[in-house]
Amino acid sequence: MLEPSCGDGAFLEAAARRLLSLGVTPAKIPLHLTGVEIVTAEARAAMDRLRPSIGKSADSVVRNCDFFGWWEGVDQPSFNVIVGNPPFIRYQSFPEPHRTRAMAIMGDQGLKPNRLTNIWVPFVVAATASLKPGGRLALVLPAEILQVTYAAQLRSYLTDHFERIDVIACNELFFENAEQEVILLLADGALASASEGNDCRVALTAAETVSDITASKPALLLERAEVKTIRHDSEKWLKYFLDNRQITFMRALKEAEITAPMSAHASIDVGVVTGKNEFFVLSADQVTALGLEGYTTPLVSRSAQLKGSQIGKADWKSLAAAGDRVHLLNISRMQAGELSAKLRLYIEEGERKEFHTGYKCSIREPWYLVPSVWVPDGFAFRQIYDFPRMVLNASGATSTDTIHRLRSKGAKPERIIANTYTWLTAASAEIEGRSYGGGVLELEPTEAERLMMPAKLNGAMSLTEVDQLVRAGRLDSVLEDNARIVLRDHMGLSAADCTLLKSVWTKMRDRRNSRRRGARKAAQGDVV
Repeated sequence: MLEPSCGDGAFLEAAARRLLSLGVTPAKIPLHLTGVEIVTAEARAAMDRLRPSIGKSADSVVRNCDFFGWWEGVDQPSFNVIVGNPPFIRYQSFPEPHRTRAMAIMGDQGLKPNRLTNIWVPFVVAATASLKPGGRLALVLPAEILQVTYAAQLRSYLTDHFERIDVIACNELFFENAEQEVILLLADGALASASEGNDCRVALTAAETVSDITASKPALLLERAEVKTIRHDSEKWLKYFLDNRQITFMRALKEAEITAPMSAHASIDVGVVTGKNEFFVLSADQVTALGLEGYTTPLVSRSAQLKGSQIGKADWKSLAAAGDRVHLLNISRMQAGELSAKLRLYIEEGERKEFHTGYKCSIREPWYLVPSVWVPDGFAFRQIYDFPRMVLNASGATSTDTIHRLRSKGAKPERIIANTYTWLTAASAEIEGRSYGGGVLELEPTEAERLMMPAKLNGAMSLTEVDQLVRAGRLDSVLEDNARIVLRDHMGLSAADCTLLKSVWTKMRDRRNSRRRGARKAAQGDVV
């Protein structure tokens, strides 16, 4: 058995006890058990943990070195079992030469890492490549494996290398004081060689609480899992929280002629990246006090400023009057050639505070000219608590990168946006987006452009009426009416289809929201 990043040896200790109970003598434990740990203090702690049960043999079990460098010097495959909880470290934070070794191992295994690849990914790849035929893998991994784009090739890699994969997820966070959702990945029946046509059995078990998992016998826990029919493409495993009927229905809808991705009707782009909102995003009082009139553009800087399904000039003026920071310092190239004295003073003050040395500002010339400032047809929420709301923009404002910008490809923007207020788009968002420990759903522009829409925008509840109902907290009334107008009358779905769509949305939404409530409750408990 191998643990590739053993930390202080908790898993190694359990494995050693198991081996001893099977009759392996302490002197022979190192022949059956290997742990690798790069941090010297942790490696020593792991040895200290093992000594009470196996004595001096503990020193031979733990290797204090870089796992990837060690892996390259060991014959592969070498192990029957691999367990562990690999580190979660961003690509940019992983030091050399360890990062280069890790990425080279991924490349040798046929994967293409990029600068988004978290270091847990090559740990999984190297661990899989270390298994003998028939071997098994058990790892604690971030739930990102189910949903992020950079893990798509890893998902295919795993299904090509194992006969069976079980994912154990939980609506409650596994680790206290950590806003990181994790899953247990249990892979069995390692193949002698990868097979793209491998009929891998994938099942997902979603428990309500951690105790539901830890109090169950593993065999009984896995028996409750529903086997899913996987696809060897970029489809997210997040969908496997649904039952097979829901999965089959959503796949069929995506391929049907009556649906189209958002990208068929509109493009979604990030908002303005200022590099330093403290400097560039201002209130009306600041604009007046600093003498910056004529150098600003109307702005929406927070999703909370978008109350309904549309924002007009009167809404924006109300925000400005209330003191919201809804002015973007937007100096044009022409204006930059002849700055006012007050603006020059403001820029000099920013330089005294070294705002110009930040990365985004430092790569601009001059640093105070913000690029890509344009007014969109609409806004799309980047972070979503309940519904993936889109908002018609009749205010003349642009947005910061906390809110995405929507631009129509020909259809009237109000018609596009009105047609997003359906269970179809809501259910699609839960599958295409990604959620983290706090339960917020996040959509990047490419994910938002994959949201399912009606292929033909034949009609929907008027956006003015939608706006009134959303502001009044009656979103459900909008969705019910659009189920009749859009989904049934125009798209031809049945009442049962609509009910199924609603169940997909509410099941996925409620699952992530339960984690958000759990995290909030835990935080309140800490305060008490």
